Amino acid sequence: MAVALVIGNMIGSGIFLLPASLAPYGGVSLVGWVVSAGGAVMLALVFARLARVDPAAGGPYAYTRRAFGDLPAFLVAWGYWISMWTTLGALAVALVAYLGTFLPVLSRTPPAAAGVAVGTVWLLIGVNIAGVRTAGWVQVATTVLKLLPLVVITAGGIVSFTPSHFAAQQDWRGVAVSIPAVVTLTLWAFLGLESATVPSGSIRDPARTIPRATVTGTLLTAAIYIASTVGVMSLLAPATLAGSTAPFADAAAALAGSGAAAAVALGAAISCFGALNGWTLLAGQLPLAVARDGLFPAVFARVSRRGTPAAGMIIAGVLTTALISLNYTRGLVELFTFFILLSTLNTLVPYVFSSLAVFLIADGPPIARLSGGAGLTAALAFVYSIWAIAGAGQETVYWGFLLLVLGLPVYVAVRRHGRTQSVA
Repeated sequence: MAVALVIGNMIGSGIFLLPASLAPYGGVSLVGWVVSAGGAVMLALVFARLARVDPAAGGPYAYTRRAFGDLPAFLVAWGYWISMWTTLGALAVALVAYLGTFLPVLSRTPPAAAGVAVGTVWLLIGVNIAGVRTAGWVQVATTVLKLLPLVVITAGGIVSFTPSHFAAQQDWRGVAVSIPAVVTLTLWAFLGLESATVPSGSIRDPARTIPRATVTGTLLTAAIYIASTVGVMSLLAPATLAGSTAPFADAAAALAGSGAAAAVALGAAISCFGALNGWTLLAGQLPLAVARDGLFPAVFARVSRRGTPAAGMIIAGVLTTALISLNYTRGLVELFTFFILLSTLNTLVPYVFSSLAVFLIADGPPIARLSGGAGLTAALAFVYSIWAIAGAGQETVYWGFLLLVLGLPVYVAVRRHGRTQSVA
C-alpha cells in the first residue's frame, strides 16, 4: 500500500499530457527524463535515510522541525498543506477534463464541470474518513488500473519502434539549451515521491517500510515514465504529437483504433482519481501531525471514531470546493494551470529543507552517522531542488512566497494561544 501511495501520487495527470510538450525536443527529451529521474532518486534516498533515522509522522515537516526548529517547520508544513488542497483541485479538474471525452457537456458547461469536480473531491474525502486501510485499498486498485494503459502504449511503441521520431532537431548548442528546458518540464511529474513519509503513524514498521516504499516507488515510476514516453513517441510522428491534447489516447488510436483511445482516456481519468485519493489521505495526515505538535490549530488534531483525521480532510475539502467554485468560469486548462501555480513551489520548499536536514540529524546513534556518500547525495538533492525552484519561473516563486508569508499570522496566533493555555 505504501508503494502504491508513492506511485499513485506521482502518476497523476502529468504523464498523460507531457509527451506533447516534449515532442519538439525529440530524443533529447529522453535525456531530460533521465536527469529528472536521477534527481528524484537522490531525493528518494534522502527521504529514505531520514525515515530510517526518524520515522515520525509528518514527513518533510517532521524532519525540518527536528533539524531547524518550530518556525521553519511551520512554514514548510503551511506551504506543503496549501500545495495539498490546491493539488486536490488540480487533479479534480484534470479528472473532469478526461471525462469530457465521454460526457462532452462537461467540456462545454463550466458549472457542470465544477459540480462533478467538487462531488469527486467529497466522495474521496468520505472514503478516507472511513479509514486509512480503505483508502489504501482504493489506492492499490487505482494504481494497477492507471498503469494498464501506460504498459499497453509502452509495449505497442516498442514493437513499432520508429527511430526517425527521436531525431534531435537542434545542433549541439541547441541540445545543451534544450536539456534544462526538458528537465524543467519533466521534474514536476516526480512531485509526491515523499508521500509514504507523511502518514508514518499509520504504517506498520515505518523505519523499514517507508524507505523501501519511497525508493522502490520512485524507481518504478521513473522506469514507467521513460518507457511510456518512448512508446508514445514511437507511435506518433513529432508534428502530430506536438499538436495532440491527449497524446496517449491518440497513440492508442494509432495502435488499435478509437476503442483503444477511449480505453486510454478512461485510464487517464482513473489515474487522476487514484492520485486524488492519495493526496486526500495526506491532506488529513499532515496537519494532524503538525497540530499534535502544537503548531497548527487544535481542530486539525481531531480524529473520527475510526481514528482518521476527519476534521483536517473536511477543512481541505471546503477550501478546495471554494477554489473550484470561485474559479469555475475559467476554462478547464486555465483552471488546472492556476492550481498548479499555487502548489508547485510549496511542494519543492520541503525538499530543500529535507535535503539539508540530513546534515543536522546526522548526530546520534550509529545508524544516523553521515557517510560521505549520504552527504553527497543530500547535497546533490539540495542543488536539484534549487534548480527546480529556479525553473518554476518568477511568477510561481512570487505567489509561493506570498502564500508562505500569509501563514505567519496563523503561527503567531497558535503560539500565543498555546502560551495562554500554559499560563492558565
